[in-house]
Amino acid sequence: MHLPMLPRVKLAAFVLVVLTLPLAGCNDSKRTSAVEAGTTTQTAPPPARTYHSRPDLKPPLVRIGTVAHRTGPGYVFIAPKMVVAQAGPMIMDNRGEVIWFKPLNTRGVTDFRVQHYHGKPVLTWWRGHVSNVGVGDGWYVIYDTSYRPVAEVRPGNELVGDVHEFLITKNDTALFTVYHRLPVDLSSVGGPKEGSIWDGIVQEVDIATGRVLFEWHSYPEVAIAESYAPPPKAKAGAKAAPYDYFHVNSIDMEASGNLLVSARNTHTVYEIDRKTKKVLWRLGGKRSDFKMGPGTTFAWQHDARRHADGTITLFDNGAAPAVEKFSRVLVLRANATTKKVTLVRSYHHPKRLLAPFEGNAQLLPNGNILVGWGAQPYVSEFARSGALLFDVYFGQGKPPGKDADSYRAYRFQWHGHPRDRPVVVVAGNTAYSSWNGATDVVRWRVLAGAAAGQLEPVQTVAKNGFETPIRLTKSAAFYAVKALGRDGKVLGTSEAVTPGP
Repeated sequence: MHLPMLPRVKLAAFVLVVLTLPLAGCNDSKRTSAVEAGTTTQTAPPPARTYHSRPDLKPPLVRIGTVAHRTGPGYVFIAPKMVVAQAGPMIMDNRGEVIWFKPLNTRGVTDFRVQHYHGKPVLTWWRGHVSNVGVGDGWYVIYDTSYRPVAEVRPGNELVGDVHEFLITKNDTALFTVYHRLPVDLSSVGGPKEGSIWDGIVQEVDIATGRVLFEWHSYPEVAIAESYAPPPKAKAGAKAAPYDYFHVNSIDMEASGNLLVSARNTHTVYEIDRKTKKVLWRLGGKRSDFKMGPGTTFAWQHDARRHADGTITLFDNGAAPAVEKFSRVLVLRANATTKKVTLVRSYHHPKRLLAPFEGNAQLLPNGNILVGWGAQPYVSEFARSGALLFDVYFGQGKPPGKDADSYRAYRFQWHGHPRDRPVVVVAGNTAYSSWNGATDVVRWRVLAGAAAGQLEPVQTVAKNGFETPIRLTKSAAFYAVKALGRDGKVLGTSEAVTPGP
C-alpha cells in the first residue's frame, strides 16, 4: 500500500444491481504515528445499500460492468474501506448481492480471504489503523464458518502487525509483514545523517502459542541504495519521517520452504532462504539476478506469487509516481539456469486503470485469474486468454485515495452457517427477510398467526438476494420466517414480530 493521488477517473455506465439506491444516513491503537485509514472531511456520508431487516448494515453500492459468465465457482471477497459508509470484510455473489458483511469500528481492514486452520476453512483479515504512507498498526483475526472468532494473531518481539500480508501455512503457523522504525544514517543516499527507516520484517509465529519461529529483516540484507523511493531531505535532520526504502507488501511460501517476498519501493521480488535468511536472488530492480525480457519489467508492484508450474504472478502497479500508462497483471517465467525472465501472459483492465497503490491477482483452479485493482474500486475476472468474464465496480467515480477501495480481492467457495437467527421485518403488506452470512438458504417459509406461539405456514417464496421482499398473502397479528435449504430442511427460524406501518 501507498497513498499518492491520480487525476479523476471518469465513471462509465454500469448496470446497477441494487434494488434501491438510498443514501447511508475507536481508535484501537496507542501509536500516535498512525492515523485511521479513510479519515476524510465530507458533508454527506458515502452512498450505501440499506436494508429494512438490517438497518445496521451499510455496505457499498455495487455496479456490474460485465455480467458474470464462465467464471470460477464461489463468491467474491473484498474488504471495502477508505471513503465508505462502513468498512469491513464483505462477501458477495456474481450479481453483486451481499452474502455477508461485518462493519468494523475502524476503517483499517485488509486482506480478507478464506484460508485453512486446523484443516478447516476459516475467514481471515487484518484490522487496525494505517498511516498516510500505508504502514499498518494492528493485528490479524481468524473466524470460523459460523462467523465466530477462533483466534487473534499478533507479532512477537514487541512488534505490531502490518496490513500487507497474513498467510496461514499448512503447519498452522502464520507469516505476516511488519514495519519497524530503525535509526539509520541516510547521508549516503542524500538523506539526513540522523535519519531513520522502516525496516521491512517478515515474521512467522505459531498461531496457537504465539511463539516466534522465524524473523527476517530487510536491513541491512537489502541496501538502502536499492530503493527507487526518494529519501527525506538532509536538512530535515532527526525530524525527518522514516524512509520507507523497502515497503514489503507480500510473502509467499515456495515448495522448497523458501520465501518469495515483494518490496514495492525497490521494484524487486526476493527469494529468501528460510535457513540462512540470505537473499538467494533478486527479480527486477537495480540489482536483478535475471535478465528481464520484453514486457517483464515492473514497478511499484504488489502480490508476488509462485505457482505449481513454476511461474510467478504479480500485480504491476506502474505507479506512483507513474512510470507506465496502466497497471498490469504479469505472469512471468524466471529460468533459474539461464537467468532470463520471459513474459508468459499479461492482463489489464479495458479501461486501462492505473492503480497507484494496492492490488492483487489470484490464479483460480479453473485457469481464470481474479484481479483486485486496489486503489481503483474494481474487481475483474479474466479467462486465461485474456477475455473479460466479470467486472464489478464499488466506487463513486472519485480519484484513488478519495474513493472506496479494497486492498485485495479474491474468489473462494464458502459455506457459512451463522449461529444467530434469521431476521424478518414486516412493513405494511410486505415482509423483508434476511440472514447475514447464511449461504445455504434457497427459500423462505412465512408463518403467520394471532399470537407469537400460534403461527402456521402461509406461503413459501424463493430467496432473492441478501434481503428478500415478500408480498404477504394473509393479514395477521404476528409473523415469522423459516429459512429452508435445498432439501427443504429448516436451517433457522426468526423471532415472531408484529407488523409495522
